[in-house]
Amino acid sequence: MECRVPSRLRGDPTPGWAAAALPGGPRYPGGVSTDASSAETPRTSAATRPARLTAAAALVAAQGLVVAGLGIAMLVMLLTGRHADDTVQALTGAATVLALSVLPLAAARGLWLLRRWSRGPAMIVQLMAVPAGWQMAQNGGVWLAGGAAIALTALAVLVCVLSPTATRALGIGPSEPRDV
Repeated sequence: MECRVPSRLRGDPTPGWAAAALPGGPRYPGGVSTDASSAETPRTSAATRPARLTAAAALVAAQGLVVAGLGIAMLVMLLTGRHADDTVQALTGAATVLALSVLPLAAARGLWLLRRWSRGPAMIVQLMAVPAGWQMAQNGGVWLAGGAAIALTALAVLVCVLSPTATRALGIGPSEPRDV
């Protein structure tokens, strides 16, 4: 019985099934890179980021900052003793709102860096914001303006994130045209 050692293990100059000469390091047969940093590199440069994706990232970041500001305001009100009937409930509310601000902020950063995973969280935040804005607008007065702003911002982000140019820049969808 003869034991065959692949050329990559023998140290031969001819590459075996993993071609080390390819850019990005050795690759598996399916084109998957063995370089862990390739998952973190953006698909395109900032100069080629679609304007709609840039706008979506900015709007989602603004939403996250507003939610974080609300959480901080709740925490300050708790610490100053204003409107704190139940301290545990107020602390839990402030912590919850601060925790909820993480999702849009992470999604905004992902959209800005053209990360594929960021579209899902950005869309989830917007799909929750539309009914919240609608419900706020039903109360009229100042609530009408705030609710309309939330709902319209959420709809704008959805349009931007679902646009074909943003989808292509994020690397989502088929990479080759379909046969019709």
